[in-house]
Amino acid sequence: MTAQTRPYNVLFLCTHNSARSILAECIMNRAGAGRFVAYSAGSMPSGEVNPHAISLLQRLNYKTHELRSKGWDEFSLETNPDAPDLDFVFTVCDNAAGEVCPIWPGQPMSAHWGIPNPGDAVGSEAEIALAFAEAYRQLNSRITLFCALPMASLDRLSLQKRLDEIGKSIAPDESAA
Repeated sequence: MTAQTRPYNVLFLCTHNSARSILAECIMNRAGAGRFVAYSAGSMPSGEVNPHAISLLQRLNYKTHELRSKGWDEFSLETNPDAPDLDFVFTVCDNAAGEVCPIWPGQPMSAHWGIPNPGDAVGSEAEIALAFAEAYRQLNSRITLFCALPMASLDRLSLQKRLDEIGKSIAPDESAA
């Protein structure tokens, strides 16, 4: 890839855009430290952000007042000619990975970084909170690895290989230490 004069635009996709993609958007915007601008969207947005995701993000001192569940048409050239040019598109749920995506502006690179849906968690409040914390931990690990990549020195093929490897990585369990 060549050096960029603007931040890299990253879109995280999940079917409902209510938990995983929202978490990833927040993590990337913090970890990317101005080098990356993250967005999130869904193919069938739920219309609301999961309250457990909001609660976790607030506990971790993220700003949550502007977060919303939105459709991927906001980022598609077919429906929004003013959509930002995207450099990377990551699916974070298996359903979104199998869907036919719109045409994205900017010819982005893509990869699947599937994470189990914490919104499917059942049990006590503590068990549900643990599922959201685990999704956050996995996404944070992958996004941290991604942000550390030497973008300017990697060609597209090498970068694609790295993106795919990150998607297969499993974050070390810090509690096991």
